[in-house]
Amino acid sequence: MDNKIKQENSYWFATLRLLGIILVIWAVVAFGASIIFAEFLNRFQLGGYPLGFWFSQQGSIYIFVALIFIYTFFMDRIDRKYDVHEN
Repeated sequence: MDNKIKQENSYWFATLRLLGIILVIWAVVAFGASIIFAEFLNRFQLGGYPLGFWFSQQGSIYIFVALIFIYTFFMDRIDRKYDVHEN
């Protein structure tokens, strides 16, 4: 019984750690690139638009969608490691 509780705690720790990393990346891109670093990024152009504007309008959405796929990939690995995956 004690080993099962340890495994469950390890599983949830791994899950929350992954979620925390994903949320930090999303926050840095969403707030950092489009607000905090916008002035610096606006020195560069992407598709004829300032890079800071591009990140605030398009880039953060692309990053968010990419993070969804990254989350599912790593969550599947965590599920398989702790044998809680679906067949």
